[in-house]
Amino acid sequence: MTPRLKKCAGLLSCMHEGILEAGCDEAGRGCLAGPVFAAAVILPPDFRCDMLNDSKQLTERQREELRVVIEQEALSYAVASCTPEEIDRLNILRASIMSMHRSLSLLSNKPQHILVDGNRFLPYEEIPYSCVIKGDAKYLSIAAASVLAKTWRDDHMSNIDKQYPLFGWSRNKGYPTLEHREAIRVHGITPHHRKSFALLKRQLEFNF
Repeated sequence: MTPRLKKCAGLLSCMHEGILEAGCDEAGRGCLAGPVFAAAVILPPDFRCDMLNDSKQLTERQREELRVVIEQEALSYAVASCTPEEIDRLNILRASIMSMHRSLSLLSNKPQHILVDGNRFLPYEEIPYSCVIKGDAKYLSIAAASVLAKTWRDDHMSNIDKQYPLFGWSRNKGYPTLEHREAIRVHGITPHHRKSFALLKRQLEFNF
């Protein structure tokens, strides 16, 4: 049985009280391979969690523990993705936003306000939204979305690593590590690689 986590330290529960507010975040934007994943999470107003924070600040074990709690206690959550082909066609920023839109469309409860990690978004239906830079370290719902997006994507990369074990995706999750780049240099690319990315030189800028 998973214990309820105690009062949150540092993160705000919401931006607007008394409405359904969904937090959104993505994972995998800077990768060379695999989809970009995004999650949308609506938490109950009394949700508290000491451990919950930006997923990048957590260990893998902590993320997995939090995933269970979030999926059990969220009023609604959903995770969606865009494929490498869609990333190549749209560009990574638009694909990240499309993934967020897809996750929002899968929520069982329609949010009345959307909190988005970062500074770029496109309107979803006619729902008001707020972009929050480093929002995953400020709002519980965005932090929860970051954990779900990250853990779901990591699971996906570990699964496709079984098909292409030479690239080390179970370890690097598709990020541009030396191991991953050397494997691309030696073995070429796979159907899971993003062909629009500079695969042997890290892409530093994304055009909207």
